[in-house]
Amino acid sequence: MAAGEPGHSGGYYFRFLPQRPFPSLSAPETTSRLRQWSMLGRMKAQAFGFDQTFQAYRKDEFVMAFFKDPDVTPNLQLLSDSTGQWITLGTEVKKIEAINIPCTQLSMSFFNRLYEEDIVRDSGHIVKCLDSFCDPFLISDELRKVLLVEDSEKYEIFSQPDREEFLFCLFKHLCLGGSLCQYEDVLKPYLETAKLIYKDLCSKTSSNQENTNYLFCL
Repeated sequence: MAAGEPGHSGGYYFRFLPQRPFPSLSAPETTSRLRQWSMLGRMKAQAFGFDQTFQAYRKDEFVMAFFKDPDVTPNLQLLSDSTGQWITLGTEVKKIEAINIPCTQLSMSFFNRLYEEDIVRDSGHIVKCLDSFCDPFLISDELRKVLLVEDSEKYEIFSQPDREEFLFCLFKHLCLGGSLCQYEDVLKPYLETAKLIYKDLCSKTSSNQENTNYLFCL
């Protein structure tokens, strides 16, 4: 079916790509870490192809077309807040808010400031601090403090544009973990896992058969 034919919204045609692998999420070391961080089974990536060039100024139209597409509704999976189980969208979306999340960071040196600001020691160990709460998180080290506490001394080492980067959002998500997270004492596992997933999701995928753009949902 070509773009613009009946059944597709906004002139976009989306196609679910269940065969597209995400090796970063299934690698043994990653699954072991996600289990420790209480995130195993709570992160899922899906790929959808679309047939037109994405234009940022049309992002709202694009996202609404995505959620209304007949190949998206029965396949897009969401984690239910009430049951903790994965369910399909399966309903009509009437309102959306599209937020631009930049992917301009290409190096993990982006996080070197954690060492430079004594949040992480040269050995890689995360500096501890007195326990405090930033609901619902227990903060027991300087890393979680710089990620969460806006009035903390070193919060501003990452600017607001820095914090909007997809790499930062992914790193923060891994560091905070799930409800029963067993935190790391060293930084390396967080950096390695964020790098693997980021590279997996942001790498350009080519097709030998057709000119297809890809949308990844995490």
